[in-house]
Amino acid sequence: MNADDFPTPDVDVDSVDPESLKDRIDAGEDVTILDARMRSDYEEWRIDGENVTSINVPYFEFLEDEIDDDVLDRIPDDREVTVLCAKGGASEYVAGTLTERGYDVDHLEDGMNGWASIYEAVEVDRYDGAGTLLQYQRPSSGCLGYLLYDDGEAAIIDPLRAFTDRYLDDADELGVELNYALDTHVHADHISGVRDLDAAGVEGVIPEAAVDRGVTYADELTTAADGDTFAVGDATVETVYTPGHTTGMTSYLVDESLLATGDGLFIESVARPDLEEGDEGAPDAARLLYESLQERVLTLPDDTLIGGAHFSDAAVAADDGTYTAPIGELVEEMDALTMDEQAFVDLILSDMPPRPANYEDIIATNLGQNAVDDDEAFTLELGPNNCAASQDSLAGD
Repeated sequence: MNADDFPTPDVDVDSVDPESLKDRIDAGEDVTILDARMRSDYEEWRIDGENVTSINVPYFEFLEDEIDDDVLDRIPDDREVTVLCAKGGASEYVAGTLTERGYDVDHLEDGMNGWASIYEAVEVDRYDGAGTLLQYQRPSSGCLGYLLYDDGEAAIIDPLRAFTDRYLDDADELGVELNYALDTHVHADHISGVRDLDAAGVEGVIPEAAVDRGVTYADELTTAADGDTFAVGDATVETVYTPGHTTGMTSYLVDESLLATGDGLFIESVARPDLEEGDEGAPDAARLLYESLQERVLTLPDDTLIGGAHFSDAAVAADDGTYTAPIGELVEEMDALTMDEQAFVDLILSDMPPRPANYEDIIATNLGQNAVDDDEAFTLELGPNNCAASQDSLAGD
């Protein structure tokens, strides 16, 4: 039986929407999850947290009329359990079979696809430039974006294609005109929303330094070179070339208050250097990253906030709920930022996580070499981002 093709259970099954489940986790409530996906999918990507107990029993274990006792013994009967799968069909069926046996269960609406649709906007309280700065957060993959608005104008940095309509709707609700959509680099973990926003009347901007990677639509968009600026009301967004993660990696200094670093520097780690040229080119890319960090990023004032394009499970949010931190704080907490060049290179090459799922197809799509519809694009980017050099935090080491 296909995991997406399950009959409706004979009993009523309660459901929980993804936002409500996340609210429970964020509130510190103990949550028990029965993940009914295949083991390989579960090991690659799942809902985790300090207060989350996660159990993996694939859906096919529940297809027999007589479910093995050892399967049932793995499922707690003294608390509520939320069953999930990829899209919600198998989990509803599994939850139904457990309900019939007296378990207290519900199931996650739309499964992990629903979890991947959560997208939250949090104001960056420590931003002290002109206007207001919001950080968009996608907890399923750790993707981050930034919306700056001031005096009726707005710009979005690192937008996701899956949320194109969300940006436009948010701008309308805020009463501002979304003028710019800026990418920091050719992303390897998600499909960029810059082209879709450009098609909707927003000026799409890509780094000039990234064009040589084979971007097929460069002539259709604005290219940003080092030192170029974009006005958003009274705020200024300055282009800062910071290669290393990729040859085209470019940061944006938002009104001298926050540096949107893309995948160059995160609050818990630095970038991995192998996604463009592979293992062979990683050492040279790591040296280029070291130079960018030392000469372009760490020379900014200590109170300049760093805001990456991702956060990992190892990241700790600031008091305002955003994944941002001042440069001075990161220098104090992350030894990688004070090492000499060779020690830095050795460190970030020593323990890189697996490459992002489908990263070659995602890169080709972002270059314009592959054409995928919205459903295919959404499926391609499901899973962890893995754009940092380490699975563990380098801050506080």
